[in-house]
Amino acid sequence: MLAGDPVTTFKGTFDFNNIVTENGEVVWKTIAGCVSYQSLDYQRSVRLLGPVCEAVHLHFLSLTKGQFETQYMPWFQWTSFPEVCCFLKYLMPWEASSLLPSLSLMKLTSCLERALGDVFLLIGKECPFLLRDLLASEELAQVFGQSVMNVLKVFIGSPCGLNLRNILWHGFASPQEIPPKYCSMMLLLTAGLGQLLKSYLEHTEVTLAHRSFVTLKNLEDLIVFPDVTSEVLWVLEQVMMKSTFILKIMSPYWKFALTKFTSHRFADCTILLLSQLETGLRRVFAAVNQCPDRLLTAESTALYTTFDEVNIGKTMSDGKINQLPLFLGEPAMVIFESSHTLTQPSPLSCSKTVFAFGGLYICAVEKVKCRCKI
Repeated sequence: MLAGDPVTTFKGTFDFNNIVTENGEVVWKTIAGCVSYQSLDYQRSVRLLGPVCEAVHLHFLSLTKGQFETQYMPWFQWTSFPEVCCFLKYLMPWEASSLLPSLSLMKLTSCLERALGDVFLLIGKECPFLLRDLLASEELAQVFGQSVMNVLKVFIGSPCGLNLRNILWHGFASPQEIPPKYCSMMLLLTAGLGQLLKSYLEHTEVTLAHRSFVTLKNLEDLIVFPDVTSEVLWVLEQVMMKSTFILKIMSPYWKFALTKFTSHRFADCTILLLSQLETGLRRVFAAVNQCPDRLLTAESTALYTTFDEVNIGKTMSDGKINQLPLFLGEPAMVIFESSHTLTQPSPLSCSKTVFAFGGLYICAVEKVKCRCKI
């Protein structure tokens, strides 16, 4: 579902006091009450949740940074990334840039997915690899309740809903497609999950253990990549304006990534480049395989093309030979595969897989890791 579709919400407003109590507790009954349970009607649920998201967003905008941290910082502790969650408040108002909602949601959904996996392991033994399977698990429903998990499915767990995590991390959403209110809502949901988890831990008398982050070794191998100087950045800007690899509608992401690099926000730069690298490769994939329909956005009724299929060795899902490896050559394919998958922690696997699943500590990304993406 397109997040920017003007018909995704019903007209009307919500009183924020019906969403969060005076004591700061998230009223899940109000939020879950907007989810339509006729076989989980995703489109109707999105429309009903629209005014709730708007009310939450307006309330967050009214808070100072200090007020936001005081009220919500304690409820982000369970994520292992409380400073990242609170830093998103510093980016408000998100309306100041059409790019900030996308970047903020990519970081937040990564942190949330990692944290939910840790919660799963309170009961389960092996955490599901896919987010949709994680959200559908009985283990998380046992901790948070099924109605809460249904809310999360609407936002990040199904291609029939908003599917925010996947359309962003796979590079489908343009800068203008993600309303800022979804960033605010996901922050509130993350805090609300923290409140529910606290009650569960107190009741069961268990302790939440966080998995270790991925450690990238042999970083000296990245010295083969030249330093990105101001002169190189200028050349890159000129190339970006002419490159057919970059979709025109996505070019603001690339410019934003270079801005983040120059301001030493290397994690932000890497996140932006990884998703857009997949977008560019998908464009080449669709061109060389003569399947322009595979360039379309992620739809619930169709198989949408991600890097997993772009990078397969010989055949596509329809049985035809994938022409992309032949077109790009083996050296280029090895680099692309290394930067998008994770089999063994390596310098190049400071990758989309590690980032999107929350396996790498975002604040620890260094310049040497970032410049290999550029």
